[in-house]
Amino acid sequence: MAGIGRLSTKGSVLLLCDMQEKFRPTIFQFTNVVSNAARLLQACRILNIPQILTEQYPKGLGPTVPELGAEGLKPHTKTSFSMMTESVQSSLKSMGDPQQVILCGIEAQACIACTAYDLLERGMEVHIVADAVSSRRSRNSWLTPPLIQACWPSSALYRASQTQTTPCRHNYRNY
Repeated sequence: MAGIGRLSTKGSVLLLCDMQEKFRPTIFQFTNVVSNAARLLQACRILNIPQILTEQYPKGLGPTVPELGAEGLKPHTKTSFSMMTESVQSSLKSMGDPQQVILCGIEAQACIACTAYDLLERGMEVHIVADAVSSRRSRNSWLTPPLIQACWPSSALYRASQTQTTPCRHNYRNY
């Protein structure tokens, strides 16, 4: 099983889980979660950290919300709780099998937790961004499996970049 280590821009990937229209009225702090995930997505693009987006049963739950800013990312459709579908695993392989994951989205006690466990079983480090995950109930928003690093967006970005010369570092307070 993987441990917790320092994030790096090399060998990391951002996983964006199921931030879809039908969840908007039912997820605790939905607008804030999406806003924080959008800032992470923007920063990961600047830092050249690859991104993967999933949608849970989009026929019934609708598309990814536009304010996430995920234009250009092809959503991986899923019907399981875990994001680790065959198509996501194939994408990870094509990215060189990154070993560190920055994970955000919904729902914390279901899709985020199941994805985290699957990633840990594959020996990957999992960094769940605390204010970019949520659930229908506020008490479920902070559930994180053991051996997972919970962090804040700016903390994840500082950890990944590790240098003063990284593009967008001076703007981390905005993340």
